[in-house]
Amino acid sequence: MNTDHIVQTFIEYFQQRGHRRITGSSLLPPPGDPVLFTTSGMHPLTPYLEGEPHPLGRRLVNVQRCLRTTDLDEVGDDTHLTVFEMLGTWSLGDYDHSQSLRWGYDLLVDGYGIEPGRLHATVFGGDGQLGPDTDSLHLWQERGVPVELTRDENWWNNGPTGPCGPDSEIFMWTGDTPPRSTPTRDDRWVEVWNHVLMRYRRDEDGTLHPLPQSNIDTGLGLERLSTLLQGKKSVYDCDLFQPWMRTVPPLWCLDEPSLRLVCDHLRSSVAVLGDGVMPSNTGRGYVPRRLTRRLLTTLWRHDPSRTLGDVPLELLEHTLDHFHQSVDVSTVREILLDEERRFTHLLERGRRILAKPRFNSTLTDADYLYLHDTHGLPRELVTSLRTELAGDPAPTPGTDLAQPTPTASCE
Repeated sequence: MNTDHIVQTFIEYFQQRGHRRITGSSLLPPPGDPVLFTTSGMHPLTPYLEGEPHPLGRRLVNVQRCLRTTDLDEVGDDTHLTVFEMLGTWSLGDYDHSQSLRWGYDLLVDGYGIEPGRLHATVFGGDGQLGPDTDSLHLWQERGVPVELTRDENWWNNGPTGPCGPDSEIFMWTGDTPPRSTPTRDDRWVEVWNHVLMRYRRDEDGTLHPLPQSNIDTGLGLERLSTLLQGKKSVYDCDLFQPWMRTVPPLWCLDEPSLRLVCDHLRSSVAVLGDGVMPSNTGRGYVPRRLTRRLLTTLWRHDPSRTLGDVPLELLEHTLDHFHQSVDVSTVREILLDEERRFTHLLERGRRILAKPRFNSTLTDADYLYLHDTHGLPRELVTSLRTELAGDPAPTPGTDLAQPTPTASCE
């Protein structure tokens, strides 16, 4: 089942159950939203979750592209991506949590063919303010699905304030052995689908107040679902990434983690540029700049002659087409090359400045502030360049511009 078929099956299943498809928005959040990018499918729907009537009714379904920078250091493992898509459904004061879970279970088992014995659920077990989610617990027990009660793991919120509520998560076993243990104790249980009973709003002092209506908000990662249904180990092995994983290795000899990071960051940069965000040193524009510099740092670690000009236009166009973005691919390519030139000049200037005797000793916060404000050198870049000038190994993972990996064998 390829990704297009997976999306079609999902949309049609819920349309048959009275849901209206809404158009997924761009990566840019609605006006007035404090976040830089859309990080979940519910972001554009916040006013309706808080009681405003939606023009298409109370049952909705969509596919929404999202961007998260909080997991950048995990990009390159089997599950994390910077830009990804969420399949989502919503009940705006309509059906209850148990109905949502019944439909979710039936779609996974009957629609996608997942064996029931490979499923496990987690349910909110209560805390100091609220009791356990007994309705979801009983639903899973009736279906014969093992259940684990948790506390913080099954409470969903989109920040310190705003809509929130208990959730029930559905996991799928990916191990080579028969299923064992529970999702919180064995990471071979991979989360597939989260169903949130969004019935509260949290104030700044932590107090919970009931929303005007009780909502259901579900989210299912498309790339992760495709990976599981296609029997692959990593999201980079599913059909969505095949053009990248087929085209990039002949261009650049990279070990597997570096290959994944480069493909993710380049694909994500194209998606952000496709939504009209121009690179800059602050705010939203710093995200494509940061992504581009991270992937260039990886590319140049062992071969400084590599250039983004090597990437065929067809690969960039594949991403723009997938996200239904109308920007000209040549424009995107020129922006990427301009970012490469800017970064090259910044590195050259940074090396000259940091080679001065003034910066040979331990740097103070005042030094870092001066280097940033006067010369445009971010603290993370200064750290990386000082390590390079000292002749030490590359900085450890987690720095902004370096994520070192072993050298690949290209023989």
